[in-house]
Amino acid sequence: MVYFRVHAGKTNSIQKRVAEGSLEEVCPLQLLPNIRRDEFPSIHCPPNPMAHPSSSAPSANPVSIIGPQFCAPYPVDLAVVREVWTITDGNFVVTDITGNILFKVKAASLTIHDHRVLLDAAGNPIITFKNKLRSAHDRWQAFRGDSTDSSDLIFTVKRSSMFQLKTTLDVFLANNTKEEVCDFKIKGTWSERSCVIYAGESSTTVAQMHKKNTVKSILVGKDKFMVTVYPNIDYAFIVALIVILDGINTNNGGA
Repeated sequence: MVYFRVHAGKTNSIQKRVAEGSLEEVCPLQLLPNIRRDEFPSIHCPPNPMAHPSSSAPSANPVSIIGPQFCAPYPVDLAVVREVWTITDGNFVVTDITGNILFKVKAASLTIHDHRVLLDAAGNPIITFKNKLRSAHDRWQAFRGDSTDSSDLIFTVKRSSMFQLKTTLDVFLANNTKEEVCDFKIKGTWSERSCVIYAGESSTTVAQMHKKNTVKSILVGKDKFMVTVYPNIDYAFIVALIVILDGINTNNGGA
């Protein structure tokens, strides 16, 4: 798989941009600096002096998990409005700060698995989520589109340990089959809508949640909170993690 670094000011097609030299080929492992290179011997990369950036430094390269169209070079603030008084858990809407709908989440009812789907504003399925049965660590899988085929697996999320006072989840991308070191980690208190998403085992923050309930929102049965996604981080991926975070804590009474 080949990744490219996009230089500013170029808006032509990928093919033209490659020809023009406005795309610089980069090592895919540099997109997630916490990944150990010895786990991917088939990928040759030159030494990367930025392999361990500080916790305060934003990602210099777009970290695209769902798609590059969901990466922005600036912080993205999202509003998540969750329906509290519904028969089916997992129904909520994600908007930008001006109120434009970006994503919708629908939960399928009357299924064996806890099954949810992330839709774009037009109603097209982007990700399908499935809660794996008989999993001691509440393992959830995310698949591309409306598929649940293993070939379309994007990432897996599970609890770091079986018993937790506060939520701690490990996220493994599909190519991280050994699951020895997580690619992302989620920590916080879901009941307070106060969670932070980190890059791997590092202290580098990629997104964080902020509670924003009002008396009016509570009266109409809506749970609203904000999510700030840091620059160059795939915000559709962050929304997907929140869907799973909601699913795990809904099934277990919150933490």
